[in-house]
Amino acid sequence: MRLLLLGGTAEARALADRLVAAGVAVMTSLAGRVADPRLPVGQVRIGGFGGIEGLRAALADYDAVVDATHPFATTMSANAAAACADAGVPLLRLERPGWSDRSRPSWHWVDSHADAARLAHRLGRRPVLTIGRQHLAEYLPVLSDAAVLARVVEAPSIAVPPGWSVIRDRGPYALAGELTLLREHRADVVVTKDSGGEYTWPKMLAAEELGVPVVIVRRPARPAGVRTVHDPAQALAWALTGD
Repeated sequence: MRLLLLGGTAEARALADRLVAAGVAVMTSLAGRVADPRLPVGQVRIGGFGGIEGLRAALADYDAVVDATHPFATTMSANAAAACADAGVPLLRLERPGWSDRSRPSWHWVDSHADAARLAHRLGRRPVLTIGRQHLAEYLPVLSDAAVLARVVEAPSIAVPPGWSVIRDRGPYALAGELTLLREHRADVVVTKDSGGEYTWPKMLAAEELGVPVVIVRRPARPAGVRTVHDPAQALAWALTGD
């Protein structure tokens, strides 16, 4: 078994641990968007494949693929589905559950970052943005005059307004620290994505405790026909047995 693991998430690292322990030859592929990523065990490659065609060519070296990229990494997942279908290589999606089943009355669900920006503007003037750096530009037209605190892993590639503050940090986070963050900023709205999992869940609890509304960008649609599991143990079983 030679397995290509499209990674970059905690679930991917957990699966890599299990695969290596089980003796599976696994190559984890990272997109390379983070300068100092958390590396999994086993072999690692960093950088894109060059679209569907490049990935299809690379699949000649693998027997199966597990897509364990971030829930919002839509391009990579779409490329994986297309390339694996063309090459006849089995594909499994490993994705952490979202937060929809934990929904609170103070949560506001939207379909896009543009919608999130407009709603955040209506709800408050001191938003905390935890949506990553790649979508910050979509918030500028509406929130350029707001007292925004943007938390990102990597420094933004755009110039932010003078009234914005940017902090660089990476989870997992603790409830005490998230409470301090929201209190010190005097946050009146939090904007996030439905990333799911436990790493960033404490900010949701902190917002609820402080009575701060949360705007959540829904997950995008996934490629049809790709089996999805939510636990690395299930992904390991699939890799070992095909079930």
